[in-house]
Amino acid sequence: MAFCPNCGAQVPDGTTVCPQCGAQIAAAGQPQQGQPQQGQPQPNYQRPNFQQAPYQQPPYQYQQAPDPKDHTAEFDPQDISDNKVFAMAAYLMGTLGAIIALLAAQKSPYAMFHVRQALKISMCEILLVIIAIIPIVGWIFSGVCTIILLVVRIILFFQVCHGKAKEAPIVGSLGFLK
Repeated sequence: MAFCPNCGAQVPDGTTVCPQCGAQIAAAGQPQQGQPQQGQPQPNYQRPNFQQAPYQQPPYQYQQAPDPKDHTAEFDPQDISDNKVFAMAAYLMGTLGAIIALLAAQKSPYAMFHVRQALKISMCEILLVIIAIIPIVGWIFSGVCTIILLVVRIILFFQVCHGKAKEAPIVGSLGFLK
């Protein structure tokens, strides 16, 4: 076996072109430029190891920015645990549930947060009833928005089930309800 004078790859005897790098290889008995003459020691070529290094995690950690609409950390875990049912009632029963939660858990900041969110949704529902007076366009708009508000109530209900205190999506960003 011969060696390529360019890259050091082992090539079969009689090969004129290196299959690895494409360099010309001299025919047997004809030394190529840079190739040692007979009697001289052959260079010991070693192929470089191109194996990919294992993945290393960067020295820094990405930290997710806190959600400005998530107020869960502001409440005592005991308060959340004790008043979760009243917060759920505000979403399940609409305005009546909000009144029940106001009366039953009036000293709970967690329940009051959810009562405010439920009242925002109720205010939007009242506005939709007023908009529904307009024929056809008002009916369609009110119907679509009512479905959206129902979905928002369901989302907030499940957040209460998990002990979260997040502002209502869509409704929470309306400036006139703050």
